[in-house]
Amino acid sequence: MSGPNVRPDLHALIAAALGRPVAASDRIAVAVSGGPDSLALLELAQGAFAGRVTAITVDHGLRETAAAEAADVAAQCTARGIAHVTLRRAGPALARNVQAQARAARYALLADWCAANTHGLLLTAHHADDQAETLLMRLNRASGSDGLAGIRAARRLTDDVWLVRPLLGLRKAELFGLAAAAGWQAIDDPSNSDPRHDRSRMRVVLAASGLDVPALARAAAHLADDAAALGWAADLAWQGRVTADGDALLLDTRGLPAALVQRLLARAVAELGTAPPRGSDVARLSARLNAGKTGTLAGVQARPGPVWRLVAATGHKRSNIGHQLPQCGPKDP
Repeated sequence: MSGPNVRPDLHALIAAALGRPVAASDRIAVAVSGGPDSLALLELAQGAFAGRVTAITVDHGLRETAAAEAADVAAQCTARGIAHVTLRRAGPALARNVQAQARAARYALLADWCAANTHGLLLTAHHADDQAETLLMRLNRASGSDGLAGIRAARRLTDDVWLVRPLLGLRKAELFGLAAAAGWQAIDDPSNSDPRHDRSRMRVVLAASGLDVPALARAAAHLADDAAALGWAADLAWQGRVTADGDALLLDTRGLPAALVQRLLARAVAELGTAPPRGSDVARLSARLNAGKTGTLAGVQARPGPVWRLVAATGHKRSNIGHQLPQCGPKDP
């Protein structure tokens, strides 16, 4: 924003993230926690797409005040003529990796609701400060190119629902000011400053460091472009360098750059194994195979050689392995 009374053009921001204009038929959901950033996004969405917007608040049941906070958001939306829905997570209490589990549950609930209610665009209020914090967190974990690409501006949640983060170029303070000026009553989530969480600690580091937040956010965007190019190259390599041999996958990585090798290896492990692997674990497995040693990751056994052979461990085999790959012939190893 170039001045206190100038609002971002949400139409243009969403179009830039999606790579296409917002269609007149697009119905829009906005994930609203009740924090000032999500309320600012809702204010912008209502101004740009009045009558096509639904605010959605997810109550994880993690805090005693969560239900009351969701009700407060609903009341503010009702007063402004904005449709609002509260989704509640069912199931046992979250005990380990609470933030990660809550995030996964939140997106699952949001995606299911949007798909069932024909809202093809789901907006979240991630901003430049979030992006900078994410980049520092991923650097601290020695993440690869995908991790360092940070928060993506858009990605497909389901066949019919796109997750869009149109505010990645805006600062937190701008959004807080916009929500306050519009008269929204924001909620302060104490978990945002809980030092037990990585993001909270990184927020303190960023504030004390004097680092250029917009520059970090732009760097993450550049890395996202690089990661997309690597993904495109890896898709081509997958078609020419990977074959199926029964329940196994054979990877011919000879002569390929390390970044492509690790992407092929990660995809093969994800196809065969119990869960998508972390980039650092894939790098370690690649190093073992290059050193002529066997390795296991996510229930997948990998054997070195001129062509690497990966197979699911007993009990983890899947019946559709290699259904889009050429089968190896009698002369193949």
